Amino acid sequence: MEIQFNGKRALVTGAGRGIGRSIALKLAECGAKTVALNRSQGDLDSLKKECPSIETCQVDLNDWSTARTAIEALGHFDLLVNSAGVSRVGPFLDVKEEDFDFVFNTNIKALFNVSQAVARSMVKNKSGGAIVHLSSAASKQAIKDHAVYCSTKGAVDSLTSVMALELGPHKIRTNCVNPTATMTAMGLYAWGDPVKSKPLLDRIPLGRFAEVEDVVNAVVWLLSDKASYINGATLPVEGGLLVA
Repeated sequence: MEIQFNGKRALVTGAGRGIGRSIALKLAECGAKTVALNRSQGDLDSLKKECPSIETCQVDLNDWSTARTAIEALGHFDLLVNSAGVSRVGPFLDVKEEDFDFVFNTNIKALFNVSQAVARSMVKNKSGGAIVHLSSAASKQAIKDHAVYCSTKGAVDSLTSVMALELGPHKIRTNCVNPTATMTAMGLYAWGDPVKSKPLLDRIPLGRFAEVEDVVNAVVWLLSDKASYINGATLPVEGGLLVA
């Protein structure tokens, strides 16, 4: 199934490394004029070297006003992928305010801000569009020591539903992808210890964690016209974890 985004502009947050980087590269490969947004300039420089056609923008998404100004200055987008995300793990009783704020500010507040800025342009230009958030299977099933992370991903799922409802009449589709543990740097941080990861892995019928390509393929499909009647979906990419 060939997917092309010729003539489309795409914005990807958290595009410096991990899943976001792979999504940006895939969109560029599929013909989209891709803008990669990231906090680390070094990661963006590396991405630009790997794919010179990608435009880069360095900004801290946790600064609401600065991020909004930077995104608006980039112009109109047809496609948006909110991939920026962070995690801090630990027992519920030990969570501190700074842990809560750190994860919520990136995983939901920044995502909300970026989505609002991009969607306003889509509505103003009457162009329609497609938005995909990176959520997690952790929004659907409790995971020990992930109280804050699970909460943020539940909020992403809920926001996806509201955006689909309110933006759908403007021909803007909003969906999210909900992968299980994926072996990026953040995935290794949470699940790199085999003793810790084995109980989760044993619950996945396919017997493995997600590969980055599994997630990228789901995101690209949801952005494409192949999914033109999919709106408000939370697409599990978790090997059957949620049915086991």
